[in-house]
Amino acid sequence: QVQLVESGGGLVQAGGSLSLSCAASGRTVSDYALGWFRQAPGKEREFVASINWSGVNTYYATSVKGRFTISRDNAKNTVYLQMNSLKPEDTAVYYCAARTSRYISTVKSDFGSWGQGTQVTVSS
Repeated sequence: QVQLVESGGGLVQAGGSLSLSCAASGRTVSDYALGWFRQAPGKEREFVASINWSGVNTYYATSVKGRFTISRDNAKNTVYLQMNSLKPEDTAVYYCAARTSRYISTVKSDFGSWGQGTQVTVSS
């Protein structure tokens, strides 16, 4: 079983940037696709970004495309989410997730391992 731990959340003003990290342990995730999801208060958890096992292929939600960048370092067993030009509507708990497949998915149920989440708050 993979354990995932997110870090890097916090409070930032609109227009600012934050960088999230998610470290995996328990086994290597170098052959897993990884993803980021978020959940705002009173809303469903939604897809943000996903990256394939090698890091060559990525996919983003329309709402974050051009502002967020997902990347990974397989040597460090870590996935990252660089968030730029943040907006108040980006405020949410951000979760990283891993799936036992090499290929990207946007579907929550495709991911079997989840972190505990990190809070991102964007003030206007």
